[in-house]
Amino acid sequence: MAHEIQHVSTPAGGAHAAGQSHVPAHGQHHGEYHVHVVPPWLLIAVFVCLVILTGITVGVTYFDFGRTLNVWIALAVAVAKATLVALFFMHLRWDSPFNSVVLFAALFFVALFIGTVILDSKEYQINFVPPTSTSMAP
Repeated sequence: MAHEIQHVSTPAGGAHAAGQSHVPAHGQHHGEYHVHVVPPWLLIAVFVCLVILTGITVGVTYFDFGRTLNVWIALAVAVAKATLVALFFMHLRWDSPFNSVVLFAALFFVALFIGTVILDSKEYQINFVPPTSTSMAP
């Protein structure tokens, strides 16, 4: 007779085989859900920061810091906004610190890659100036 293992879903979202003990995570008891309540003042503060950063993004377009610096400012603000959204609205702030570091590093390197590509965009433009036309008389 074959022994079947049946997977049972736990309230925390994990699964364990029937007949085996499930060891809850540190600070959690079997049957508890992990809920993190964020105070409204914190979410409103993050929202205000996002609005201010959006204003900076728009405001930078009215000033000419040079093509290079405008791009880097816009990318820095975009990375800051994406980090705020991920940390607070996606609750990475209360997750493992390693996940937050990986997120920020990934956003930084994407911004670095995009910035480098944009800075290099003038190098592949056509730089040929046609010669002046001179009429050749027969």
